[in-house]
Amino acid sequence: MAFLPTIPWSDSRTITALRSPRLLTREVLAGLVVAIALIPEAIAFSIIAGVDPRLGLFSSFVMAIAISFLGGRAAMITAATGAIALVIAPVAREYGTDYFIATVILGGIIQLVMAAAGVAKLMRFIPRSVMVGFVNSLAILIFTAQLPYLFDVPWEVYPLVVVGLLIMIGMPRLTTVIPAPLVAVAVVTVLVVVLAITVPNVGDQGELPESLPALLWPDVPLTLETLGIILPFSIAMAIVGILESLLTAKLVDDITDTPSNKTRESYGQGAANILSGFFGGMGGCAMIGQTMINVKASGARTRISTFFAGVFVLLLVVALGDIVATIPMAALVAVMIMVSVATFDWHSIRLNTLRRMPKSETTVMVATVIAVVWTHNLAIGVTLGVVVAMVLFARRVAHLATVDRTILNAPDGSQYALYRVDGELFFASSNDLTTQFRYREDPSSVVIDLSQSHIWDASTVAALDAIVTKYERFGIAVEIIDMNAESHALHTRLAGHMGEGH
Repeated sequence: MAFLPTIPWSDSRTITALRSPRLLTREVLAGLVVAIALIPEAIAFSIIAGVDPRLGLFSSFVMAIAISFLGGRAAMITAATGAIALVIAPVAREYGTDYFIATVILGGIIQLVMAAAGVAKLMRFIPRSVMVGFVNSLAILIFTAQLPYLFDVPWEVYPLVVVGLLIMIGMPRLTTVIPAPLVAVAVVTVLVVVLAITVPNVGDQGELPESLPALLWPDVPLTLETLGIILPFSIAMAIVGILESLLTAKLVDDITDTPSNKTRESYGQGAANILSGFFGGMGGCAMIGQTMINVKASGARTRISTFFAGVFVLLLVVALGDIVATIPMAALVAVMIMVSVATFDWHSIRLNTLRRMPKSETTVMVATVIAVVWTHNLAIGVTLGVVVAMVLFARRVAHLATVDRTILNAPDGSQYALYRVDGELFFASSNDLTTQFRYREDPSSVVIDLSQSHIWDASTVAALDAIVTKYERFGIAVEIIDMNAESHALHTRLAGHMGEGH
């Protein structure tokens, strides 16, 4: 595994933070903020998956700790997620918890295989417009996920949310030593306790564990029947988890202006899911909302924050469960609203930007947002966005291939038609190629000049075969000249073997 030789926590940022009390304090407190926000979400995701809330909490602890050492993107948060919960929920519902945990372990193994196969390299094929759509849809989902906590609740929730928002807006102007979200959560919680306000809190979301997670082996028969049950869900989990994690890593790269090792991150995600399964966790992937809390709201930049996020999750739920249970959901809602506002790419929807941006780019961005918000699945939305981008790109490139016709005199006094083809020739552009020649009007000799074009696929070779065949029906000789080496090799190998053109 390519990531193993790299010593974790050896990068300059982490070493600097470990030596600086100010930076170390920032990283540790950032981890605390993330942990506080993780707990109710982990419980909620467990409910979505149909399993005991402890599975989500144990998963968040194990995966955050593991990825802080194994992952390739510093400061990124990995824990139990809603996307993974939705994908594998049918297993718990239909076959029970043991099959569910076996699915998580197999999903992690598949992610290791995907990492070895170089899945991280596929990130280069995700266009910027899809990334913008991904970010904007994520911001919308984070915001809409808070709405259930804002409807049909006591009226006191609303002023508490406003207090939390005001603290997070105003405090960074005074000091950035302590993360503003942590202060907001603390102040709102104190207000609720001191004033004896009755509002929904973390304890209402589900039971907190009272003991440490323990190693276990899922009680499932090791048979092909078991494999047939869990494999489809494990594959879906692996794909969704890797895609969301790599997209989140790229987003953090852009925010922090630092690169990350995507292959190592892929390996780390797989290993973290395997460990999560063996400790009775529900599995997960990178959490975009919590990562934005960590990186944007709290200013964390190293693995230290990720490590302490996991440590604090365990300490808070096991040792300080009664205190954590009193944290009002209004405080966490305020934090997540600020995260959604900070995450949204407001520049992308300004009128000046929309006027300058090609319509195809805007279409891809909007398609991605609609698909993600409609399905509540970031993987589906991004996949659809990439497909739309490919189709629009293919259409655009198809129109770039042009054919110019000139009638010239040969040295012997006879005439011939010279066709100069300019542009990339592949299935989209070559389909119309046969219609751009004047078969009945041309003289007895035709020359097709491909010096300014490139043959990319068999569809283009078939189109050229069809052109030659049509000219031969009229007794006209055709010569194709000036192909580059790659085009010539492909044409030589396939010409005459593609069937008769039409």
